[in-house]
Amino acid sequence: MHTKFAVIGDSFAEGVGDEWPDGSPRGWADLVAGGLAAASDRTFTYANLAIRGKLLAPILDDQLPTALRLGPDLLSISGGNNDILRPRVSIAANARRITAGLDAAVRTGADVLFVTVADMTRHLPLGRLIRRRGDEYADHIRSWADRPNVTVVDNWTDAGFHDLALWAPDRLHLNTLGHRRVAANVLTALGVPAPTWDGAVRLAERASTIEHLRVHVLPWVGRRLTGRSSGDGRTPKSATLGPVREEATGLEARPR
Repeated sequence: MHTKFAVIGDSFAEGVGDEWPDGSPRGWADLVAGGLAAASDRTFTYANLAIRGKLLAPILDDQLPTALRLGPDLLSISGGNNDILRPRVSIAANARRITAGLDAAVRTGADVLFVTVADMTRHLPLGRLIRRRGDEYADHIRSWADRPNVTVVDNWTDAGFHDLALWAPDRLHLNTLGHRRVAANVLTALGVPAPTWDGAVRLAERASTIEHLRVHVLPWVGRRLTGRSSGDGRTPKSATLGPVREEATGLEARPR
């Protein structure tokens, strides 16, 4: 049974779109940590170094070495999602970089998860172009499932995420229901029963297409054009291994 769980990635792993009552990001990784802690009869600790907006390079160059220094026996990697949204990207080159990262992590003795993002393309402008890239990326990721000590959790092909009710108002990030579905997929892949996360889920009203473009899409485009990121200046929400929030176990789930 794993006792030290570390997570690296971008907004998907940070938990953007699903917040604790205090407004801090929760997300599927917190819920997975809670599920693992609830199933363990030993002290369980968790760190999450993911930062929204990060491209694959800083995830692998900065977050991965930092996470490995923590000595996790289970490491979750997700990334490359922001890269496929950029005008130019080499999917094959990114896949090679991740393969090297997986190998480096496994050499430390850790079991490694690669958790794919859910397919957001049906809800986005230029979604067909992004989906072609995402499908190519997902093909590479699935090929890693046969590697020793590597578990691939393929949310990209989970048709349940086609339901807009699982997405935040920006249609790019998952909401509470979406993050819970990812957490259940991950725990199932690890052979751990997913808790029942009780508590009311308040879903935001869906904006019109024009409002969605004005509030979410145009600011995102503006950041891309000026080289800025939503993660600029942010630090990881939990940079060291520590106890899991009790509410994340599903035993005392609280509403948003």
